[in-house]
Amino acid sequence: MTGMKAYGFTRYGGPEHESYLDLPVPEPGPGELLVRVAAAGVNPADWKVRAGLRRTDLPLEPPVALGREVAGTVERVGGGVEGFAPGDEVFGGTVGSAGGWAEFARVPASFAALRPSEVAVTDAAVLPVAAATAYDALVQLALPPGATLLVIGAGGGVGLAAVQLAVAGGVEVVGIASRGKHDLLAAMGATALAPGSEVRGTVDAVLDLVGGEALRSALSGLGGNPPVIVSAADHAGVAALGGQPVARVRSGERLAAVARLVAEGALDPRVTDVRPFDEAASALAVVEGGHALGKIVLRIP
Repeated sequence: MTGMKAYGFTRYGGPEHESYLDLPVPEPGPGELLVRVAAAGVNPADWKVRAGLRRTDLPLEPPVALGREVAGTVERVGGGVEGFAPGDEVFGGTVGSAGGWAEFARVPASFAALRPSEVAVTDAAVLPVAAATAYDALVQLALPPGATLLVIGAGGGVGLAAVQLAVAGGVEVVGIASRGKHDLLAAMGATALAPGSEVRGTVDAVLDLVGGEALRSALSGLGGNPPVIVSAADHAGVAALGGQPVARVRSGERLAAVARLVAEGALDPRVTDVRPFDEAASALAVVEGGHALGKIVLRIP
């Protein structure tokens, strides 16, 4: 087992630099798992990595495979790994250039968890990025039942998970999203508003998933900033407004907690499009164009 099929990019830039790649099977380093990938999530972070927008926090030397989250079976374990063994069904985040759109991926044991049998592999594959970010944000906000949370960008993957988690915790949610997502948000128990709408009433906290003008516009209608603002999209912008970035806790314990919520039926990852690996390009194009109606997953043969 020396080579594998992957999908990634050969240089930074547009989609024209994407292609299927023949890459060596990565070796798990200390504290890592080598996972035979069964399913991989498709996220906005993937096209941002390819475009070079993440080079500061994620410097890579192409060619590299795309994909920041996977679910599959442990093939080998690196040195010092405890709690995992070959054959275990797991899910987690990927490491550097060993992206998840490939037959094999390196996964930090610290950011991996065993997949409960009640959670489909395609659902598990989309938990480490969007659902775990939402979970981290809600833990950080620590809102009591009855509080009101404004979610800017409530129709995306993180937003839909955050709405479900907040409502389950007894929090009143106002979600700003495109009109095409309003029926879904209402069914989840949120009050849906279109971008640019005036937010009425008292808001105890804001979770921003868009940043920029969308964040500033939403806050301007509140007649004063709420006491707590966190953002997963605009660290500089939220800091200028007295808020903080979402504090990501990339741990197996957090992943296991999110998976339990899925297994219990309290959280729906909203996987609406499962595509074969040979449709990786079109899957990323849908996400990059902002047209995804739910989470997209690639099945890796």
